[in-house]
Amino acid sequence: MEYEAVIGLETHVQLKTKSKMWCGCANQYGAEPNTNVCPVCLGMPGVLPVANEQALRLTVLTGYLLNCTIPRRAKFDRKNYFYPDAAKNYQLTQYDQPSTAHGFVDFEFNGLGSVNGMARVRITRAHLEEDVGKSTHFDRNSGVDFNRGGVPLLEIVTEPDLTSADMAYEYLNALKDILTYGDVSDCDMEKGMVRCDVNISVRPVGSKELGAKIEIKNMNSFSGVRRAAEYEIARQIEIVKSGGKLIQSTRRWDDVAGITEEMRSKENAHDYRYLPEPDLMPFTPTDAWLAEVQSRVVELPLARKQRFINTYQLPAGDAEVFKNDVALGDYFEPIAKQSSNQKAVANWLINNLRAKLTEINEQEKNKQSAMGLEPADIKLTAFADLKFKPEALVELVGLVDAKTISSAAAQQVFAEMFASGKAAAAIVQEKGLAQVSDTGAIEKFCDEAIAANPNPVADYKAGKVAALNSLKGQVMKLSKGKANPTLVGEILERKLKA
Repeated sequence: MEYEAVIGLETHVQLKTKSKMWCGCANQYGAEPNTNVCPVCLGMPGVLPVANEQALRLTVLTGYLLNCTIPRRAKFDRKNYFYPDAAKNYQLTQYDQPSTAHGFVDFEFNGLGSVNGMARVRITRAHLEEDVGKSTHFDRNSGVDFNRGGVPLLEIVTEPDLTSADMAYEYLNALKDILTYGDVSDCDMEKGMVRCDVNISVRPVGSKELGAKIEIKNMNSFSGVRRAAEYEIARQIEIVKSGGKLIQSTRRWDDVAGITEEMRSKENAHDYRYLPEPDLMPFTPTDAWLAEVQSRVVELPLARKQRFINTYQLPAGDAEVFKNDVALGDYFEPIAKQSSNQKAVANWLINNLRAKLTEINEQEKNKQSAMGLEPADIKLTAFADLKFKPEALVELVGLVDAKTISSAAAQQVFAEMFASGKAAAAIVQEKGLAQVSDTGAIEKFCDEAIAANPNPVADYKAGKVAALNSLKGQVMKLSKGKANPTLVGEILERKLKA
């Protein structure tokens, strides 16, 4: 009997707010332990929470970005459990009436479960809650830092629509792109801003009934999710094929050993003893409030990529670059609208301008870091700081297309444009880079090259076509790189064959 995997994900994302969910303490990474705390986020008796409106806005905005419906009534609940990193011994979350529900994410994927290179994963809900503290375990004791406790946390729960580890990996990357595009979260995984619980079960192929759900907790990298899912799917299939029985449980991933290990039997909802939070009124957004949040919806990454392909006739690879590098894509669009060769504009930006900016910014980072500056204080060159105007690139592409200059000369022109800000045509005139297309002049160069290089001539006539490149190089050398290469090749072939 063949088996298939069924996967659902619960992704926890810290929201991009200045303060915590229920108090005015800073939502700040990297502060000294237990310095961004107060009686509210430490769960002292008698304190009252006050909801962070920006967190509510970002939650509803996420709902719009994920194609969710926005209920007109949401409430908060207490999820009761005891862990050392939960100061109140309960977590404020949303249970039966969340702020968003019933959405979906479309993303590019070519594996099982895809159609024409696309896949869709349904979103059950994206509900708002608070993060807990961070436990650190030392040799002989443990410590808890409550700076993270109370930070606004969005839990995005999928339906069990994922069918493989690779599909889960691609979904998570697509979700991260959406959230960063919408400025909902920075999604910095090194700072713990995104964590994921992976629910996996296996069943016979064709069966509709789900198997026992095994949860892998607190994954902190997408590649880790993929490796853990690959291992756990194989482990579960091996157990059921050998006649064993799987029991609902919670496991952890050991990234070094490459295995999952059981932590405890899985809790159900009733184990948490959910009850409505008595200190918070239900959230009932008005039409005007919802309209204001909806006005913040941005073009999604996949839609942007598809638009760049369709509008500017770019290959998928170029469109992917502009999808991932938003600033570069935004710089490209107004230039492309002025040019008849949009692919060439894209090439110059991706292969030349981006590389040049990366080079000088790396040098500046190293220089200023050596001076003791922190990364946040380092000033880097941006598109607004470029010396040449965007129209200069349109002019440069036009000069190449008109064969006024060669591709090699265009590289010299670009370097000078970047350094001085001069117009492309002015640089061509100043440096004498205009391409020679006069057939009479080129024929003279060809005759000289043929006369001076009898060996390549004999090789070409003997059938070694590659020998023509040697002769072309000689002609370009005689013309100081100015001869039109296409004409050079045509004239050389005609003379040699004659």
